[in-house]
Amino acid sequence: MREALPGALEELGLTFYPVGSDAGKEAAVRALARRMLVGELSCREFAFWIHQGHGHDLALTERLAELDDEYGTLEYGDRTEAQIDAEVTAEARRLAIHP
Repeated sequence: MREALPGALEELGLTFYPVGSDAGKEAAVRALARRMLVGELSCREFAFWIHQGHGHDLALTERLAELDDEYGTLEYGDRTEAQIDAEVTAEARRLAIHP
């Protein structure tokens, strides 16, 4: 069945991403960004899931991982949650507009 999947997806006009590929990871990140922008995830949830899924290893999402770290230190930092939310939203927009 695994061998038939790429061809079946192509027939449907969908892209097949091999498991663990950078292209697949980036597509998943962009899908999550779109979900956040339509309100299915909060800014904090989005940053958390990106950080948990990719850590600081995926260049595309490095800033989101850093912002998730900032959420964890709000009481010690000089930024507000609203400021971090605004930056997470900007990152989500940047990710969502990329083809």
